[in-house]
Amino acid sequence: MKTKSFIPIQELVKVIRSKNSGPFMLTLDLLMKDSISYWLVKKSGVINTKLICDLYGISSEEILELESYDPALAYKITLVRPVPSGNILDTDIYGAQQYAPLLNIRIPIKDGG
Repeated sequence: MKTKSFIPIQELVKVIRSKNSGPFMLTLDLLMKDSISYWLVKKSGVINTKLICDLYGISSEEILELESYDPALAYKITLVRPVPSGNILDTDIYGAQQYAPLLNIRIPIKDGG
């Protein structure tokens, strides 16, 4: 019987980062460590609009871009910042700490049996 188990995204990537994309947008990048990892993630379909909305507590309208890029073995996600960079309510002026929710991603793998 086949059962599903999961692999944490940290085991499949070489880089997970976030940064400002101007004062009003935030870019999230996931760069996979190799093509096997990339295709495992891509074929799973786990990285999608619903997941990002759930992880970040946002609506789909706040996702400006969610793309996979095969030649770079990467995903790029661009979000509307909740507050502009440098605003008095901003807690991360460079957007460098906003990748943390991505660490909760788990990719399903099938176990033989």
